[in-house]
Amino acid sequence: MAQNKAQVIEIIPTKDIWVGEKSAPVKLVMYGDYESEACSKANEVVNQLLTKYDGVVQFNFRHFPLTRIHQRAHKAAEASVGAAQEGKFWPMHNLLFQHRRRLGTISLKEYAKEVGVTDKNFLTKLVDSVYGWSVRADLLEGADKGIRDVPVFYINGEQYKGAISVPGFSKIVDELTKKTKPVAKAAAKKRA
Repeated sequence: MAQNKAQVIEIIPTKDIWVGEKSAPVKLVMYGDYESEACSKANEVVNQLLTKYDGVVQFNFRHFPLTRIHQRAHKAAEASVGAAQEGKFWPMHNLLFQHRRRLGTISLKEYAKEVGVTDKNFLTKLVDSVYGWSVRADLLEGADKGIRDVPVFYINGEQYKGAISVPGFSKIVDELTKKTKPVAKAAAKKRA
């Protein structure tokens, strides 16, 4: 009797994909949608923050596609998860925001190739929604938190309600790092 074993695919979830130092005192999480202009602008702010606060801010992006108004956002999110499986999440993430008006399946395959994804079955996996549940998990978690529209940010687990701007975030980051600076200075003295 032949047994039919389903192939199990380990998928790296977006909650485990961060950019920035692991030891960073400030953890910034954004729920967003790749077709959203507001999210695209927020991503630019985040990239500026990551440069300004290198080593201080660690960032994680969670998917919250607004599929009622953005029909291609879910598939774009799946494409970023597919790219993440080869360590290409962040280049794909930024490219998707840059091309937020061109997120058809064939374009997504082109972007994946552009960022260096080598999986020959990338398009097939996209069409078959292999990464759909990963996106849905983010969406459900966001909905459980009461998110209805994006972008929404959390800083060290607390929802951020201020302006989505470098000065707005900087104020919070500076406040949070004031509390940790004496510890950092003490650690630096020990190393010297």
